[in-house]
Amino acid sequence: MRKKILLLGSGELGKEFVIAAQRLGQYVITVDSYDGAPAMQVAHEKEVIDMLDGDALDRVVAKHKPDLIVPEIEAIRTERFYEYEKQGYQVVPSAKAANFTMNRKAIRDLASQTLNLKTAKYKYASTLEGLKEAITTIGIPCVVKPLMSSSGKGQSVIKTELDIEPAWIASQTKGRTGASEIIVEEFISFESEITLLTVTQKSGRTLFCPPIGHRQERGDYQESWQPAEISDTQLKSAQEMAEKVTKELGGAGIWGVEFFLTKDDVYFSELSPRPHDTGMVTLAGTQSFNEFELHARTVLGLPIPEILLVRKGASAVILAQTEGQVPNIQGLDKACEMPESDLRIFGKPITKKYRRMGVALTYSDKDESISMLRKRAVLIASKIKVD
Repeated sequence: MRKKILLLGSGELGKEFVIAAQRLGQYVITVDSYDGAPAMQVAHEKEVIDMLDGDALDRVVAKHKPDLIVPEIEAIRTERFYEYEKQGYQVVPSAKAANFTMNRKAIRDLASQTLNLKTAKYKYASTLEGLKEAITTIGIPCVVKPLMSSSGKGQSVIKTELDIEPAWIASQTKGRTGASEIIVEEFISFESEITLLTVTQKSGRTLFCPPIGHRQERGDYQESWQPAEISDTQLKSAQEMAEKVTKELGGAGIWGVEFFLTKDDVYFSELSPRPHDTGMVTLAGTQSFNEFELHARTVLGLPIPEILLVRKGASAVILAQTEGQVPNIQGLDKACEMPESDLRIFGKPITKKYRRMGVALTYSDKDESISMLRKRAVLIASKIKVD
């Protein structure tokens, strides 16, 4: 049952997926906009194209004729996926899922208006004046995000009127696909955030991983830990919302469904139809299968009877400090001295300030608190310098 997989996007999440797929005997071709991307380093073949160029994307699909097309990033001409499905290609999780989740407007309207999930209040804007009008309805503080973006790219929190114009500029210059319409969201005063990794199967029930807590800075994940603290009532509510939205989008694969937790409520935030960056904590052996193994098994149609919590774990990102062409990595020896720890250096060929270059991992099957594990993960990460 060897399948040919075309992976669109070749970052660190893609790299772990390629490894998981190859361990199941699969053949993987990776695609990205630059050569030497992390997943390319472990794949059978590679292609370098602009995936926002639909014609270039068509040529790669026609050349390789893959059994599976697996998106890993947002910056793809996803409307082409509908045509690929008509031609008989399997898009993961589905063409509809990829299109809706790559666009915040589509997924937010689906969640809030079609499925009646609890979300923050929101408005759309396509001009600076439109942003100002939206803010009069939503109020300050609020959050501004490009519709076509991820990992905090182009995202801002408006705390005063002085933040409005800079937020507009950031949304138009720092998003994944350049200038675009934006979403203005009510700022939810939440107590915590969780990612609920949700697995939909070709045949079999929907499964949920133990909830993952995470902390963000600059709109991007900095730490994650598993399991997150959440009440049984809140967890049930999150699972019901995750199952409802993934069922509506259709297809098989792993989904990173994000929620805000207040004292009493659970708010749907976003979802990604693929392994989630906060889910890298599963590389610490917290589950019976890590998120990449789950994704690989699911897209191949292999059954997953259950997902078990094996032990507690935490992760902390390793960030570049400067910009450069050849990353200089120091401190691996010091990091590896730490007990119950592990790490991944992604192999990105270029550094940029705050670019994620690796992740520190720690775990415990003893009676050790999540708070202690988080501190240890941050300490491990601090011992590695990338410049």
